[in-house]
Amino acid sequence: MKAILLKDFGSTDNFMLENNYAIPDPGDHEVLIKIKATAFNPIDYQMRQGLTEKKRMHSPILGREFSGVIVKAGNLTERFKVGDAVFAASGSMGSNGTYTEYISVPELLLAYKPEYLTFEEAAAIPSASLTALQCYNRLALHLNDSIFITGAAGGVGMALVKLLIATGYQKIIVTAGNQESKNQLLKAGLKEEQIIDYKAAHLLQLIIARNQGHLFKYCIDLVGDQMSLVCAHVIATNGTYADVTALTTEQAREELFHKGAVLVNISNYAYSLEKNYSYYGESLSKFMELMSSLSLSPPTIKNVGLLSVETVKEAHQLLESNLTKGRKLVMQIP
Repeated sequence: MKAILLKDFGSTDNFMLENNYAIPDPGDHEVLIKIKATAFNPIDYQMRQGLTEKKRMHSPILGREFSGVIVKAGNLTERFKVGDAVFAASGSMGSNGTYTEYISVPELLLAYKPEYLTFEEAAAIPSASLTALQCYNRLALHLNDSIFITGAAGGVGMALVKLLIATGYQKIIVTAGNQESKNQLLKAGLKEEQIIDYKAAHLLQLIIARNQGHLFKYCIDLVGDQMSLVCAHVIATNGTYADVTALTTEQAREELFHKGAVLVNISNYAYSLEKNYSYYGESLSKFMELMSSLSLSPPTIKNVGLLSVETVKEAHQLLESNLTKGRKLVMQIP
């Protein structure tokens, strides 16, 4: 099969095309899938760079979510059959990453692809929706709680914002980096005054002012680094800080400690460590039920291109430069 391999950590020049990579053979409880589309996530370029996330790599093929069609089923599979259109967040649980034509995964990871979604739209949903749903479920938010979200125009942020608005939350303030991202958040249902450019002058004062002068009960940090310190400054005493990136700074951690903040680590990876594969398929199916019942729109996508080194390089560069503009980047696999 064709696959885009990462031959070394570093720049995008380290990607190469392999035309004869071995097609994986599914185990008893696994299925082999012909991938139709895959989506890109920030963790992809963080792995490529050799950062902490590289510890989750188990294949030189990157990519962590997909949609496709089952072409072979293991002897003991029960839920899915050859010909089913499915999608999943495979993470590090599949035979390889998703910048390729085929992948073998435990069937418990999968959800059926709804007919109303294209393969490209379906591929853009799993990773972000699972993270957003975990934030929503674990934080036990109340309708009157004030919520600050950094990087809200990313995949997780868009899914979470749509979910919060659809379920009645109104006291939401978010950051975005450009007009296109702002437009996507407005389209999702936020108001102009709820969106703040993270590059704005006097950012801390502006964020607090938009919350009627109050600190926030919840901060959901989808960016990390310096934005973690912003969260630490605008969070209330004993507030809850949701860390989705594991990229908090030392100064932010110190400030959060001084404020007695509750830290909630949001990690979809955790369930794979105990091989709780059913968590992924069941959670994805639950999100799709919410998507249907709440009339949530699918992500706005940008089709970067077909399976190629050039497509992968472009997607990584757009992610690194924060130029996704509120769209999920997708690659088609012919």
